[in-house]
Amino acid sequence: MTEPLDILIFGAHPDDAEIGMGGTIYKHTSAGYKVGICDLTLAEMSSNGTVEIRQQEAALASELLGLAMRSNLGLPDRGLWMGPDLIRIITLEIRKHKPRIVFAPYWEDRHPDHIACSKLVQEAVFNAKLRRYEPETEAHTVEQCYFYFINDVAESDLIVDITDSHDSKMQALQAYRTQFEAVGSGNDFVNTPLNQGYLERVEAKDRMLGQKRMVPYAEGFVSKLPYLVHLF
Repeated sequence: MTEPLDILIFGAHPDDAEIGMGGTIYKHTSAGYKVGICDLTLAEMSSNGTVEIRQQEAALASELLGLAMRSNLGLPDRGLWMGPDLIRIITLEIRKHKPRIVFAPYWEDRHPDHIACSKLVQEAVFNAKLRRYEPETEAHTVEQCYFYFINDVAESDLIVDITDSHDSKMQALQAYRTQFEAVGSGNDFVNTPLNQGYLERVEAKDRMLGQKRMVPYAEGFVSKLPYLVHLF
């Protein structure tokens, strides 16, 4: 039997979760939380690298972040269309790992796959709790769904101080050499926004958000549900 996760993070591609919340991931794994990542695609349409190398990079990043598990659903890159088949696959992944909290990309982003991933995960989180949906598997209710930023940033409902885990985040991102470094040449390499100083911009974004609460680095999240507290 698969041991339930505290946190399950969905991304369209390997490296999405690390970009948006690598510091938060490491902070929680270091505290003993069971955290997993589910990549929807193998990123087979990426301009640089290969599927095989990208999987090796994802495995190294997972080790650096201390993940309890990482899965890849093998859905088509640039083919994440809203429909019952894809929603079912993601729903079953949620039921398999029974996370208390789910994270997905924010629903506005320059990359259409990030938007599609956000919408698909929201549908799957809803379906996962319906006992008459795919009744051969056990229904599971996710306590909270949060959204992380990849490229575009909106106003955060919640920020996490990642000062102590920011170095680990950057190390995990640096594992994706084919994406963030100019490591190819000729027909094997294409200039993209990712290999033109992207990691420096990720660090700057984390610094700017941290400044709002006077901490060196922070990551921001959005929630569609209001926060419930008993005392302040």
